[in-house]
Amino acid sequence: MSLQELIDSASELSTDEVVTLAHSRDVVLPGKAGLMALITLDNGHDHTKPNTFGPKGLGSLNTAIDAALARDEIVAIGVTGKPFILAAGADLTGVPKLTEREQALALGQIGHGVLRKLVDGGKPSFAFVNGVALGGGLEVALHATYRTVSVAAGMLSTPEVFLGLLPGWGGNFLLPNLIGADNAVKVVVENALNQNKMLSGPEAVELGIGDVLLESADFLEQSLIWASKVLTGDVVVERAPIDRGDAWDAAVARGKAFADVKVSGAAPAPYKALELIAAAKDNDRDRGFAAEDEALADLIMSEELRSGLYAFDLVNKRAKRPAGAPDKSLARPVNKVGVVGAGLMAGQLALLFARRLEVPVVLTDLDQERVDRGVGYVHGEIDKLLGKGRLRADKANQLKALVTGSVDRSVFADADFVIEAVFEELQLKKTIFADLEKIIRPDAILATNTSSLSITDMAADLEHPERVVGFHFFNPVAVLPLLEIIRADQTDDATLATAFAVGKKLKKSCVLVKDAPAFVVNRLLTRFLGEVSAAVDEGTPIPEADKALSALGLPMPPFVLLQLVGLPVALHVAETMNRAYPDRFAVSANLAAVVAAGKQSFYVWPEGKPVVDPDVAALVTVGDKPSTPDELRTRVLTALAEEIHIMLDEGVVAEAQDIDLCLLLGAGWPFHLGGITPYLDRTGIAEKTNANRFLSKGLASLA
Repeated sequence: MSLQELIDSASELSTDEVVTLAHSRDVVLPGKAGLMALITLDNGHDHTKPNTFGPKGLGSLNTAIDAALARDEIVAIGVTGKPFILAAGADLTGVPKLTEREQALALGQIGHGVLRKLVDGGKPSFAFVNGVALGGGLEVALHATYRTVSVAAGMLSTPEVFLGLLPGWGGNFLLPNLIGADNAVKVVVENALNQNKMLSGPEAVELGIGDVLLESADFLEQSLIWASKVLTGDVVVERAPIDRGDAWDAAVARGKAFADVKVSGAAPAPYKALELIAAAKDNDRDRGFAAEDEALADLIMSEELRSGLYAFDLVNKRAKRPAGAPDKSLARPVNKVGVVGAGLMAGQLALLFARRLEVPVVLTDLDQERVDRGVGYVHGEIDKLLGKGRLRADKANQLKALVTGSVDRSVFADADFVIEAVFEELQLKKTIFADLEKIIRPDAILATNTSSLSITDMAADLEHPERVVGFHFFNPVAVLPLLEIIRADQTDDATLATAFAVGKKLKKSCVLVKDAPAFVVNRLLTRFLGEVSAAVDEGTPIPEADKALSALGLPMPPFVLLQLVGLPVALHVAETMNRAYPDRFAVSANLAAVVAAGKQSFYVWPEGKPVVDPDVAALVTVGDKPSTPDELRTRVLTALAEEIHIMLDEGVVAEAQDIDLCLLLGAGWPFHLGGITPYLDRTGIAEKTNANRFLSKGLASLA
């Protein structure tokens, strides 16, 4: 098929595509450099709906490039985007409709066929990266001969591996040949698997992706001036030579080791991308692009991509419209925040509230030393952000001035929102709330960051229990995006609406949760860790138990996760759940013994690798019935299927999508597995455990 025939055929399947049109206009370049065809990508919507490329959008760009190449008076082609956006990559909404591998193969061939005209067309081409450039959007720029980048441009990346894909329109070949294999592995694999880390405009230019960094105020004007100087020879673009020796192979090897840590071989996308980067060392453009087409087709038809798209849809759509949230018009303004406690979690919360809300935040604790230490921690973290260039000096000073401390809780008298972050002990929290109620206004919100205790019990003796709400963050607070908002029995709509409004301003993904023991994430993690601990108690060696679960591609092994959570915290939550559900949640005698001995981990880490602590090994008492890896995985997943089914019957969340969302954002459940409920459906465990699939409840649209 010709390129146009491929475009026409694919367009017939792209019925829901929001088409990004390529608008071309002639621009007379300064300095008598000649006439440029300037193509502006625009889907007709504002910046909240970025440009994306489906078959019709690529067809429009193809037509615009062909028209420019056909005119002798055109000396160069420029490509830019609508305000703040170049393009956010391929339009993936039509991917689930693809039923044949040839259809998937065509998507790669169309992208390569259109974009390579910027290279092979015979005229110099320029990409003016004015804003967001993700995936295929960045690949548009990579195909251009030269690239300018706005200093204000953010979100430059190739996120495909994160979703279960790979850069399919030239990225695996062009990037290593432009910026070297080491940097290409970082951008394509490491950044993508590191919570989809993005590059700023300055970072992209520093890596060599862009040729020049220009101010944003007159970015397009300055880009045209710079392009004219390139065309007239007044500016010569020099790029660093590429090391094609052992360094190339070492970069690929490092990327594989990194992927092993992140996904443990359970997701094919990063390994496919690394294969293509390795081959780009010797491939020519035709072979490199053809290999990308084949790899892209394989991944598009894979189960992992469908799972990744389901997860992506949850995070980008459902998380922005929380199920059950009251009308936002009921939310009260929050102009001052109080934090009870000045420990590490309290300090993290204070920093987050100050940065996102930019209102006064005051911490309290039992003595001045603790208060000073808490405020000092926040100020120190602000200084770190300043040192990394993430804050200006004036902003850093402003934030420091907002965060203060006191030993006198009367400073909360004019606060609108007070959150406690003290030890997990119900009576202590009840006492704190009782004291606060005598100080704060009747309409001020009382929030608790409890990880497992009943908010209803916490508020039971208050005069105004309706203004108490659970506000459960995950550690580290600045990194994990989930916020479980828990409605107690008497929490009113105004309180709940305020909690959701604050959560949104904090840039967290909020999920409404019923007041049930340990809520969502901690309940499931406790059941998960309880089953693993039971298998160890029965005789499964700790390293083998950790290794058995690595096949799922979880972010960390269970006993490493226990260290992150904190062994005393894990034990406390297990005891809480045992009291609530003794038939399903046991308390490991070995965990209790290790905590009693004051140990912080089951492992020690000589040379950076985990080894069971000899002191722990001496404390642990085990049986003689070890589990095989398959037995342990089945045991754990069966327990999770049972617990999720019970939670849905209890109405802990509105739908299973909310459980999927919580585990994705709060526990690092891998995107390549999709949500946990579709995964349990696909593997047959849901039906075997509960006699039906979660899909049968209308809960998992892409299972």
